[in-house]
Amino acid sequence: MQDEKLIDEPEGPVFTVSRADGVSDIVLVCEHAAKRMPEALGTLGLDAQALESHIAWDIGAAGVAERLSEALDAALVMQRFSRLAYDCNRPPEAADAYPENSEVFVVPGNCGLNADAKTQRAEALYYPFHGAIADLMDGRHEAGRAVVLVTVHSFTPVYFGQPRDGALGILHDDDPRLADAMLKAAFAAELEGVRRNYPYGPQDGVTHTLKKHGLTRQIANVMLEIRNDLISDAAGQAEWAKQIAGLLQTALADLNTHKGQLHV
Repeated sequence: MQDEKLIDEPEGPVFTVSRADGVSDIVLVCEHAAKRMPEALGTLGLDAQALESHIAWDIGAAGVAERLSEALDAALVMQRFSRLAYDCNRPPEAADAYPENSEVFVVPGNCGLNADAKTQRAEALYYPFHGAIADLMDGRHEAGRAVVLVTVHSFTPVYFGQPRDGALGILHDDDPRLADAMLKAAFAAELEGVRRNYPYGPQDGVTHTLKKHGLTRQIANVMLEIRNDLISDAAGQAEWAKQIAGLLQTALADLNTHKGQLHV
């Protein structure tokens, strides 16, 4: 249940759901779509530059996710508040769900949080968001529909001073089916800069949403990471949404034709 002590009614819901009845089997999720901070948390002690940067949100990811949702007629669930308030791709017991440090930035408002403060944030931001994903997926299962989980993220081209030259990371945890098929499709399309488990992998704790909603239901799932300088404007978002939509369509057709049903 949403905690009104943290999120006041005028601030609206903590998530949005678009195209819930979309014809695509895909359910898109964007955990880090927004940079907005709950008013009760102020700025967490950060300046405006930090709150606009990649530590607060996945720059361009929401635009790509929205365009993918439109192109594929796919359902989309997006978080409306910053991952600095709560990182919805982490479980409540994870320390980095409430990051005290993000790359070179210290986040003063997250330092030394007690158990009650962490519980308040999880109840306000994490549980409603993941509950919406679960409700959408369970409703589709009950209707006899196939479900495929795709999460959309972006990454900074320079991290701790080190450049990253990859363009698109295709990440997976213990179920590589969809990632394998997308990588195969990217190779066939001669799309450059596409890499497996890049710039992160399951060992970095980034596959929580995949595990919570994909592995538990034994459905095909994948996490996408796009370099954010490629999708910082509408033209880049449109181009990468088009590229990714094609990869997904080819990969799902391949899975259905050659590798059996999407359900295990």
